[in-house]
Amino acid sequence: MTKILITGANGQLGSELRNLLNERGDVYDAFDSKDLDITDKQAVDAKFDALKPEVVYHCAAYTAVDNAEDEGKQANWKVNEDGTRNVAEAAKRVGAKMVYISTDYVFDGTNPDEYQVDDPTNPKNEYGKAKLAGEQAVKEALDDYYIIRTSWVFGKCGKNFVYTMLRLAKDHDKLTVVNDQFGRPTWTRTLAEFMIYLVDNNQPFGTYQLSNAGSCSWYEFASEILKDKEVEVSPVPSEAYPQKAYRPRHSIMSLDKAENTGFKILSWQDALEQFLKEI
Repeated sequence: MTKILITGANGQLGSELRNLLNERGDVYDAFDSKDLDITDKQAVDAKFDALKPEVVYHCAAYTAVDNAEDEGKQANWKVNEDGTRNVAEAAKRVGAKMVYISTDYVFDGTNPDEYQVDDPTNPKNEYGKAKLAGEQAVKEALDDYYIIRTSWVFGKCGKNFVYTMLRLAKDHDKLTVVNDQFGRPTWTRTLAEFMIYLVDNNQPFGTYQLSNAGSCSWYEFASEILKDKEVEVSPVPSEAYPQKAYRPRHSIMSLDKAENTGFKILSWQDALEQFLKEI
């Protein structure tokens, strides 16, 4: 049985990954930030030396994108770059494969077409810059790694856009949502399945991009989420909701490399429908 270690175990993705491994009957060691501070190199080294994992699913991340611009800037870099380097170097030392989750925010969102895996990166906010630095740390430390860039993540645990829309729809009969930012929604279930699929099927190491198939604006996403609710959803430009952190306007990433592995990717509409039934 493969020895598995998960960081960020209680986060949106880590929780989904644990559920999936539980369904499969897989054994794993899972840690949240209280159990393992990934920014503490000695603590990370000690844990890896004791457990000697063969596969590391690195789900821990600082994800408060707007806070990362100011009061959370230091934490963002400590977790997403330094913490990732600590995990990658520990994985290297014990001979483990590592799966690292990155983001569409490594791109600037000015490409009107789909971003390919090897397109030039150009992050415009602190979160994207730190996650890209995390990618570099993984590449520098390891040969046996999978970097998976994803976007617009939603799942059962934690805060996300789907829950926000459902909550607002309870108290409002009209909502406005931006219609000039485009991307691909990602169900944590699909992402967790792909993480395991890469490892189980010994796919070539390197960088992949994974979301659900199809793309949309936030307005179109919201409209689909609320199509059965008694609420009117109207489109507005991004200027209607100023945010501290720059948001890419067109961060649609190509899924070709992921699809070429043979992994079947649900459409975002089907993924959303299944998710809404579950909750």
